[in-house]
Amino acid sequence: MKHAPAEILREYGPFPGVDGVHGVSFDGNLVWFATGERLNALDPETGETMRLLDVTADAGTAFDGTYLYQIAETVIRKIDRETGDVIGSIPAPGNGGDSGLAWAEGSLWVGQHRDRKIHQVDPETGEVLRTLQSERFVTGVTWIEGEFWHGTWQDDQSDLRRIDPQTGEVLAILDMPPGTGVSGLESDGRGRFFCGGGNSGTVRVVRRPGTPPRS
Repeated sequence: MKHAPAEILREYGPFPGVDGVHGVSFDGNLVWFATGERLNALDPETGETMRLLDVTADAGTAFDGTYLYQIAETVIRKIDRETGDVIGSIPAPGNGGDSGLAWAEGSLWVGQHRDRKIHQVDPETGEVLRTLQSERFVTGVTWIEGEFWHGTWQDDQSDLRRIDPQTGEVLAILDMPPGTGVSGLESDGRGRFFCGGGNSGTVRVVRRPGTPPRS
């Protein structure tokens, strides 16, 4: 297994009135991040907060190309990103213990924090289709070009891990600097990961391995 230091390209925040950043997603233009009582939309080029949606946003956030999905305690809500209206919900598999959330190949992928699990979930019914086991507490999850990555945060140490999506085997690890947590994770579809910074109230940008540096 290959370890490498995570290369942090940029940090946004802390943001006024934000005590903690939880889930993170990206809609192709804006970075959406969950802060407990609302979803915030950040322009990653300027660092400016562009939108606020008043929805409960306790943990992971995902985007399916049209709708946002947001973990709120024991449910996952489907949200219209233009209006903030909740248009549907399914039960969260961890019943309150879920953390990360991602969309890929027609499914939701849900990180279950202290149980160290990642579930593939049917977005219409909430049925768990498959489960992967991790060695550490799971936070954010994301897919990029067939690669499956997830964040960990345990014992005051965080990293980003690329795993085999069939077996859960760890293929590569990016070690975050000491004291730097990862509470949410999303790729921009190219060379960047957006990482929620937990109670630091920040969003950090980490370079994806094998891609050219980009500020």
